[in-house]
Amino acid sequence: MKEVNHFRRVTLWWLVVSIPATLIVVLVLAPGMPPGNGTNQAAGQVIDNTVLFGIATPVTVAVLVVFTYSLITFRERTPQVAAEGPALRGHAGIQLWWIVVTTGLVLFLAAYGSIRMLEDGAGGGQGPNPIAPIKAPPGQRTLRVQVVAQQWQFTYRFPQYGGVEVPNIELPAHSTIQFNVTSLDVIHSWWAYQLGVKADANPGVNNVAYVQTRGPLTFDVHCAELCGVWHGYMFGVGHVVSKARFAAWIAAKQKQFAPSLKKLGPYSKTYFPQPLRRGG
Repeated sequence: MKEVNHFRRVTLWWLVVSIPATLIVVLVLAPGMPPGNGTNQAAGQVIDNTVLFGIATPVTVAVLVVFTYSLITFRERTPQVAAEGPALRGHAGIQLWWIVVTTGLVLFLAAYGSIRMLEDGAGGGQGPNPIAPIKAPPGQRTLRVQVVAQQWQFTYRFPQYGGVEVPNIELPAHSTIQFNVTSLDVIHSWWAYQLGVKADANPGVNNVAYVQTRGPLTFDVHCAELCGVWHGYMFGVGHVVSKARFAAWIAAKQKQFAPSLKKLGPYSKTYFPQPLRRGG
């Protein structure tokens, strides 16, 4: 009786299952995943997730096919205890392919991740000296927004508009935004979900993150770092609006908060907590 080529069978089943599964994941499921397409950075994260899922799917299918095939083909079919099979000493061909495939995947992911980070900038915050800052298109200035975290709320300061500080945030559409994230007391984390930004807020540190907004959008803001008993209530919403609406909004806020600007300290990229604040 001709010996069955199990490797060929497994490879055939892997191809039959992994090709349609990968196409479904890449073309149907992955493009609709969060955080969406509200900014260039968020859309880039969706692309990155699509690439990762596209690579992970055939690998996952391979593991499941080998497991299922082995479970069905090599199971013991008699109630008696079978004799122990021959010892396996390895297979040079399989070992070679294993090393080639896994090494290739790791090197590809390392190169892809590095290139994407340098292209797309610092969506997650890269500290005061980002390795990949985003430059605004010619003729467009970068809007700087300072995110000031404290127990238990976020406030937003606009140094290019007289240092006005507001309790909620609006951003202009189709603009390059530089977030400068810091804290007045303990460690927080500013997570603007639909913008694709998540940056730690540390006292005495200016953590820089960039986004390039697209059309009008409402985005959720959460603190993503356990910061005290009311951490769960440290959330809010923000809006990306047209440039004209943003100009009207910031002008109204400058007028509304003009009296309080006299009591605010001069604008600074970093703040240090007072002794009583250090204990939370």
